[in-house]
Amino acid sequence: MDKIYFNGMSFYGYHGVFGAEAELGQRFYVDLELLVDLSQAGASDDLQHTVNYADIFTCVQKIVEGERFNLVEKLTAVIAEQLLTTFPLQEAKVKVTKPNPPINGHYESVAIEMTRRREDFAS
Repeated sequence: MDKIYFNGMSFYGYHGVFGAEAELGQRFYVDLELLVDLSQAGASDDLQHTVNYADIFTCVQKIVEGERFNLVEKLTAVIAEQLLTTFPLQEAKVKVTKPNPPINGHYESVAIEMTRRREDFAS
């Protein structure tokens, strides 16, 4: 299976349990590893045979910037589900990084990574 990667997408969102997080918001970074069959696109050189990168970006942007979640875990799960139910992907690995959670200490960031498969959402 082939993969498409999105690295370091940056969005401003209002996710978090504490009031200041919901009021002030902060930057979130999203990385994707998407499993998809790209054999037809590789042979045809036709955008119709792959997923449009701009559409993937817009899908993630609408979720991160448009909805509000208490937990980064929920945000990550919603992104994975939306990608798998909207695009012809077999698997989506989604990593959401929150650089400044309200933790008293020294660290670079915290991140949640989830891998979901298309069949996880089959009806």
